[in-house]
Amino acid sequence: MIKNIKAYFEEKAFGVCAWWGEKLHLKSSSIRMFFIYISFLTLGSPLIIYLIMAFILDHKEYFKFRKRKSVWDL
Repeated sequence: MIKNIKAYFEEKAFGVCAWWGEKLHLKSSSIRMFFIYISFLTLGSPLIIYLIMAFILDHKEYFKFRKRKSVWDL
């Protein structure tokens, strides 16, 4: 039962840590541990940041992310 719960949360945990892991070339487990430790030290404020990042990743088709070739391409 514990494995089922763990698998469910790993699948449905928005993929924020996995996304950061791909971008920074780090393991997602180390990023998760970072969020957990920082949350304990700062009384939960990184959880708000995590939820904001999860919302943006879940609805990224509504945001305009475009790559510019240079600073002068406005």
